[in-house]
Amino acid sequence: MPLAWPVALGSAGLELLYFIALSTAYRRGELSVVYPIARGTAPLLAVGVGLVLLGERLQPAAVVGVICLLAGIWAVQRPSQAGAALFPALMTGLLIAAYSSLDRIGVRLGPPWLYGWVLWLFTAVFLLAYATARDIPEARLTVEPGTSLLVGVLMSAAYFMILFALRVAPLAVVAPLRESAIVLVTAWGIWRLRERRGAWIRMAGAVAIVGGIALLTTA
Repeated sequence: MPLAWPVALGSAGLELLYFIALSTAYRRGELSVVYPIARGTAPLLAVGVGLVLLGERLQPAAVVGVICLLAGIWAVQRPSQAGAALFPALMTGLLIAAYSSLDRIGVRLGPPWLYGWVLWLFTAVFLLAYATARDIPEARLTVEPGTSLLVGVLMSAAYFMILFALRVAPLAVVAPLRESAIVLVTAWGIWRLRERRGAWIRMAGAVAIVGGIALLTTA
């Protein structure tokens, strides 16, 4: 397990950058635009790394999957012209791919639950240090304590499930499957948050992204 500590430390640093990029994207754009772009970018980056650095070749189904992903990302951002939110959303996808790769290594060096607790400890320290350095008012952190607590519990539970999945399954399978919520989140943004402009195009794009991910997973 001691060997996993530097891996957890590196992953926590990437998690901090991920939270910064994601929150920036959400401030600049709508949920039904930012989430599919951020989550759909990570599998594309994994494909790019495989092609460029590992000399891998794509099967026909994977080629169709890449096309679906590209078309879906284009369709999702097109109705609103994502603009200022596009870059941080893409950076979020890059950071997801990066910390997922480190976590895949970390869970092989010790028990997933222990690695997860160490990772979240480092992440909490980094986030508190960042909030202190940015002089974020305490009221902003506790304005909705119930919602904040619920989100924290759900995020922790989801992340621990991902860590256990990484222990028993390849990253190439786990990473794409975790993005299966794209359609649900997009629908939530359109319905609950009333992000109605170009709604049908966004939903079609989200479905295309999930379809592309599925093709990459099974190829």
